[in-house]
Amino acid sequence: MPFREINSKMVEATVLPGQRLFSQRGAMLAYKGEVSFTPNMQGGQGGVMSMLGRRLANEDTPLMSVEGSGTVLFGHGGHHVQVINLTGDTLYVEADRLLAFEGTLQQGTMFMGSQGGVMGMVRGQVSGQGLFTTTLKGHGSVAVMAHGGVFEVPVTPQRPVHVDPQAYVAHHGDVRNKLSTALGWRDMVGRGSGEAFQLELSGNGAVYVQASEEKL
Repeated sequence: MPFREINSKMVEATVLPGQRLFSQRGAMLAYKGEVSFTPNMQGGQGGVMSMLGRRLANEDTPLMSVEGSGTVLFGHGGHHVQVINLTGDTLYVEADRLLAFEGTLQQGTMFMGSQGGVMGMVRGQVSGQGLFTTTLKGHGSVAVMAHGGVFEVPVTPQRPVHVDPQAYVAHHGDVRNKLSTALGWRDMVGRGSGEAFQLELSGNGAVYVQASEEKL
């Protein structure tokens, strides 16, 4: 695992010869060794077509390619950082939440309507995520950013998880999600959650929730 959490807002990445990392531009805080940082036009292993798709979807966050031999400290904007390890599955996350990730992961873009139809698109608007989201697939580690810390909540077939869309950070695994309205008789009499919408995740995987309703 190339990322080591220094504290809640910084990670240290080990850069090895022949291996590549990608980071958000401006995320490098300090480094030791012979390490180079170059602007990356394709953004990960997705290739040119993937890059064009992300640009059209407004999910094209500028990235730096990190190579060489040494260690790098990453952090950005004082945001809390969470390291997520993928073992062949897919992570769904907003591009602007990506602090750094391994070059072994393939980056792509997913239309929100493909998970939940019209309500999937509504979810993107309610949560401020838009109509598209970024995917990272394969084996490797990802460092994502959030407000106020991140909590990992397991999702199992027997126990779906309901999340405030504004607090949603990312999810991975074989997880289906849908947006549902939470207004019912309990809300009318002041005994409900107080949230107009809830994001329901079911299946087998995990969802990451931030301790804030503030978007990056």
